[in-house]
Amino acid sequence: MEEIEVPKPILMPISGKEQKCVGNIFSCSFNAREKKLICVTSGNSYLGSFIVKELLAHGYLVRVTIQHPAEFEDVKDLLGVEDLNLLESVVVTKMEDLQSLCDAFRGCHAVFHTSSFIDPHGISGYSEQKVFLETEVARTVMEACAKAAYIKRCVFTSSLLASIWRNENIDGIIDDSCWSSEEFCRENKLWLALGKTKAEKVAWMKAKELKVNLVTVCPGLLMAPTFPNSHIQTSIPYLKGGQMMLQQGCLAIAEVEKVAKAHVSVYEGMNYGASGRYLCFDGVVRRQQEAIELEKGLKMTGFLLGERHVVLSEEDEEEIPIKISNSKLAALLNKINQRLPCKT
Repeated sequence: MEEIEVPKPILMPISGKEQKCVGNIFSCSFNAREKKLICVTSGNSYLGSFIVKELLAHGYLVRVTIQHPAEFEDVKDLLGVEDLNLLESVVVTKMEDLQSLCDAFRGCHAVFHTSSFIDPHGISGYSEQKVFLETEVARTVMEACAKAAYIKRCVFTSSLLASIWRNENIDGIIDDSCWSSEEFCRENKLWLALGKTKAEKVAWMKAKELKVNLVTVCPGLLMAPTFPNSHIQTSIPYLKGGQMMLQQGCLAIAEVEKVAKAHVSVYEGMNYGASGRYLCFDGVVRRQQEAIELEKGLKMTGFLLGERHVVLSEEDEEEIPIKISNSKLAALLNKINQRLPCKT
């Protein structure tokens, strides 16, 4: 494991008795040097970088993994110099290698596994072979958590795609108890959905076997905070099968900052009983105009509605019923909001 040197800021001494309130209201936070160490895999991914920022904002010490030394520049660009200087370290890690992951996780209070690899090629880039890689990395991450993490705790980023693709004859609301059909995904070449489904299932299997305390967050289509002025390239593989998602009322979007906050909230909620899976999204596309705006923002005209769709007036158009629920995560966040903030 190769460690990349990160410049360290000058830390002012703070009395051990001094406390401060941070963004969450589960608990009070001591100075960052006294907080537990968290490892975030693939900190050079878009979501990974936002999770790192959120953890730093909460006062945690953060270690970031990347897979190639050249990716350090990506971390630098995504985090900025100020947050980069706050990192405990950036380490080059082979995600498929158990010993390499053990070295990266050693001494960590928890692991946030955000991504097995970063795929820049869109739909064509996520192939059937990537399904196997995603699944095996999930297995190795859980084994490394069990072997090396100081406390065997893992927050695992999955996807809403691991829940929404079911056989057509199945009706009802999709929630955290639902799993995508592997057979359906394979038949329709929904490789990203298949990879996320199989990887999350393997993670749960290994967590039970190895007694790792696991929670999973399953976000919808990630959107940049400045959308539609910018968009995320990873939208492309997510939206394979987008027309069907739209028609079935489960094309859900999630702002990346809110998804990152949800990860940290779920992690801190583990001290108060948070467990299992959490579907994470802000809203569901229900109207034709919303779909058109999404297509334009992503520069994917016709991808969701087809090239020859008939434009309906607001009076003629019926809203698509929502067929997906994030009530479990909403209940957790509501519980957080009801807690009194700590006193300084």
